[in-house]
Parts: sequence; C-alpha cells; structure tokens
Amino acid sequence: MYVCCVKDPKLKANKTTKTKFLPRQKGDLLISYDVSQAYKNNYLAQVTIENCHPLGRLDHWNLTWEWMRGEFINSLKGAYVRKVDISGCLNGKVGEYYGDMDFSKVLNCEKKPIIFDLPAEKADDAQMGKIPFCCRNGTLLPETMDSTKSKSAFIIEVFKIPPDLNRTTIYPPQKWKIVGDLNPDYRCGAPIRVEPAQSPDPTGVEAVKYAIASWQIVCNISRPTKGNSRCCVTFSAYYNKSAIPCDTCACGCEDTARCNPNKPAMLLPPEALLVPFENRSVKAKAWAQIQHFKVPKRLPCGDNCGVSINWHVSSDYKQGWAARLTLFNWKSINFENWFTAVQFKKAGSGYERMFSFNATLLKELNNTIFIQGIEGMNYLIGKKNGSDPENDPDVPGKQQSVVTFKKSGKTWPNIAKGDGFPTKVLFNGEECALPSRIPVSTGIRFSVSLSLLFLCKFVSLLLIQRLN
Repeated sequence: MYVCCVKDPKLKANKTTKTKFLPRQKGDLLISYDVSQAYKNNYLAQVTIENCHPLGRLDHWNLTWEWMRGEFINSLKGAYVRKVDISGCLNGKVGEYYGDMDFSKVLNCEKKPIIFDLPAEKADDAQMGKIPFCCRNGTLLPETMDSTKSKSAFIIEVFKIPPDLNRTTIYPPQKWKIVGDLNPDYRCGAPIRVEPAQSPDPTGVEAVKYAIASWQIVCNISRPTKGNSRCCVTFSAYYNKSAIPCDTCACGCEDTARCNPNKPAMLLPPEALLVPFENRSVKAKAWAQIQHFKVPKRLPCGDNCGVSINWHVSSDYKQGWAARLTLFNWKSINFENWFTAVQFKKAGSGYERMFSFNATLLKELNNTIFIQGIEGMNYLIGKKNGSDPENDPDVPGKQQSVVTFKKSGKTWPNIAKGDGFPTKVLFNGEECALPSRIPVSTGIRFSVSLSLLFLCKFVSLLLIQRLN
C-alpha cells in the first residue's frame, strides 16, 4: 500500500507564544542562578560565578545576598555558610508552617547569609563536594592567568514559605555582593531573568539539559576612590637620592589624633621603604635634615596599605632602560599565585624581558605588562612579627625582579622626565594608589663658554712663565 501526503494550502498553523527573556549581559564578573529541580515548597539551584575580566581576581571570596520572601537555606554542596544559624526559623512564619520539621539539620535561616568557598581537600567529599568547579578555596583567577580556575560553582537547597508554595513560583534573592581579601570592589546589579541555562546531560549521552529557570547577576569592577585603595606604589630612581613613598592615607586613615592626614608624605632614604611606617619617623626626620627639607610640626599620617609596590628606575641608556620591581606584603596573610600588572603612557610597548618573574605584554590591553611569579616564587608570604617594635621591627614579605625595556618606535620615551614610571598598577586585580609626584633629576650641570676656557688657559700659561 502506498500513501501520498499533500500539504493542505488552506491550513493555518497555530502560533504558539514563546516566552521572551532578556539577552545575557556582559560584565567583569557574571553570576548565574539556575534552578535545576523544583518542588512545592523547595527547589535546588546552582550558583555559578565566572570571572570575565582579563585583570580581575578574587581570593577567599565571600558571597552574600538578601532573601526577600522568607526563604532559608536547608543545605549546600560545594560551599558553606559563615554562620550555621537557625534562630530565624524557629519563630515567625517559618516556624508556624514547618512546625514538625527538625531544624537541627537546617544550615542557615539568616536574611543575609554569607557563603564562602570550600578548600581543595573537600572537592571529593561525598557530602560537601563532588560539584564541578567547586572547592578552590575561594580563588577566581583571570583567564589571562589560568582559564581553568576562572569559574566557581555550588548547589543550594532552598525552602519556601506561603504564599509561594508552587513549583513555578520562584523568586531569586536580591542585593548580591561579593568581596575578596585584597581584590577589586565589585558592584553587582539586580538579577535579570534570562534564557534557561544549558548543560551537558549527566547520563553522558549527547544531549543537552535545560534549567527550569535562570537568572543572571552582572558585577563590574569600580575604580577605588581617593583613600579607599588597599595597595599603593612608591617611586624611586637612580638620578634622585630620595624615595617617594605612598601618599598620605592612600588606603584610608582611621586614627588621625597623632598625625596630619592633609600633609604630603615626607621623602625618605630608599632603605626606609623596608621598615614599617611606625619605624620611619626617625629616618624621615634625619633624612630631611641631611637634605635640607622642611619638617612639618605635625608629621603626616601613613598610607595604611596592606601591600606596597616599589618601582625603581635603575638605568637609562641610548638603546633602552631598566627598572626594578619590589613587592612588599604588610599583611599577615599569604598571597598564593599573586599577579601584578603595570601600564605606561609611552614606554610599555618597549618591554623586553623580566628576569625573576614571568611577564607578558598584553598589547590588546593598552600594552599592559602582566607579571606573575615563576614556579617556586609565586607565594608572597605575609609579614613576620619582630621581637621588639623599636629595635627589631616587623619584616614584610618581599619579592623582587629587574625588567628591561627597549627604546623604539615613534613615541620615544623620555625616562628622566617621567616616562619610566607607570600610570596604572594593579595587584591581584586591585588598582593601587599612585604617588602624586615623581622623582626629578637632582644632577647639577655646568656650561662653560669656549672663550672663557681659552682665556683661563692663556692666563695659566702666563703665570707658569713668570714662575719660571
């Protein structure tokens, strides 16, 4: 038997309305809130944090949000809460509706929970780990450094209360915020509903699994305002005896009773950069007396920064120039897999070589030089406490390298006039405060006319003849 199918020209197809979602946005840090399972009074969601900025970073991140409809966290995998607190569930609507529930197994009932990443040893834990991209101790590296460590994820089980007892009634938390140890300040927007996220099917077959619902939170790096940085830069050069320290209160000043927050920082001998600010006053006064600098009656306050970076122009010659980069860690914490980045107005394109660190010239990012420690030197240790604050001060963690540049191209850098100093410096993604001045040449140059030179020579010959 044969069957012939012919299209009916009079038939009109039923138009099905498709739900329209907003397109996914771009940003420095993207957070996805994807609901994978939904029930009457609870649901499972995967939270994915992705670092998309080439110079952004987070260390030991802490993520927080605000529940708007009385939800609470029953369990977590791939992350944990700072406070295991169920007091908010025992009273109010939660306690009334879930009267027979054993809240001792509930993880957190705070309106604003704080969630953090688990250490690497929990990655294979059957109860807390076994989640892709989890358990990295809160480290989110840029793709410029390591693309395999630019993402973090965890799964959360959320319980709801009336009147939201419906599979499809799901409201994501609001007021998202994420912070790190010494990292950029991220400002996050409100969650927006987007197309359901796609993921490989867990069975392993060539199929795609869709989320029930997805929201996206876009976070962007905000540039630190004056006095709100967490790292700073000092300048020095071979042609000037004095080192320019970080600006006064570069990272804020809490106690100004004994110091002046409005006075510029005093010039220092280069060796004074190695000691804490509390031990620099005597050196600064002595140096001012030797160099005939004015000493203010009320000394300026310190910079109060956790990390300082010294950029020292060490040489300048016809075909190129060289500088020395030194990192100082004044905090008690260690920085693993640290990186720093420097930008110049003119001299960046002439980057040639770095000796003790790994460095890459990123031409697509305004000729930024991306610097990180080599294996065995990528661990910037914290400061060591001295036995005596006056005679044996604290010793900062320190790493140092020399970098060389070539002079080439149309924009020939003038090192003596300041082209050898960076215009932007970042440490672990945080933009550091630059000094408000640069070292100037203190060399004295004499000019003598040829006529005066011949006259002096003639007079000296006459004196020699008379003496003979």
